[in-house]
Amino acid sequence: MKLILASGSPRRKELLQALDLDFSVDSKNSFDEQYPADLPHEEIPLYLAKGKSHGFHRELESDELLICADTLVLSPAEDGEASESCCESGENYGETSEVLGKPADAAEAFEMLKKLSGKVHKVITAVTLRSSEKEISFSDSCLVHFAKMSDEEINYYIEKYRPFDKAGAYGIQEWIGYAFISAIEGSFYTVMGLPTHLLYAKIKEF
Repeated sequence: MKLILASGSPRRKELLQALDLDFSVDSKNSFDEQYPADLPHEEIPLYLAKGKSHGFHRELESDELLICADTLVLSPAEDGEASESCCESGENYGETSEVLGKPADAAEAFEMLKKLSGKVHKVITAVTLRSSEKEISFSDSCLVHFAKMSDEEINYYIEKYRPFDKAGAYGIQEWIGYAFISAIEGSFYTVMGLPTHLLYAKIKEF
């Protein structure tokens, strides 16, 4: 089948290329990336991935497989429970957690990174695979341990790397990941934007 990556993310393109799969990129889409206010946080990425899939700008041919994805960062509640030295298998990431999307500007990026500094946060990436006859959606999550960052370090990262197209205002594969991420419980690639191990297995189902 002809694979189509419906995403303009250079990171997702890089990860799909690393699976040695031939694909094209077509990110033209009519979906408004909004979700219901009462939607449980952990279901948001799946909702958005499905929405992107069905918002694709044209009908799929019988030999095409569309790949859509969404990544979300959940910052723990401001109660100090999910510190960098404590990680509770996601128990601190219920509806009291905060959804961190893509920052609108440097000030918002700074606030996001201040919230992640010295804490453990959850990253969820969801994927929808759809052909003209079949659809599969799945998600993967992991916990990321961040060491403490000074204001100067946060500002340096924002100024040099400008992470405005990244959920949670950071890219794990960039300087901030090398310098401050002390542990990951789950897949590195899920944090980067695609759970490649699951994606490969699900593509084979088609």
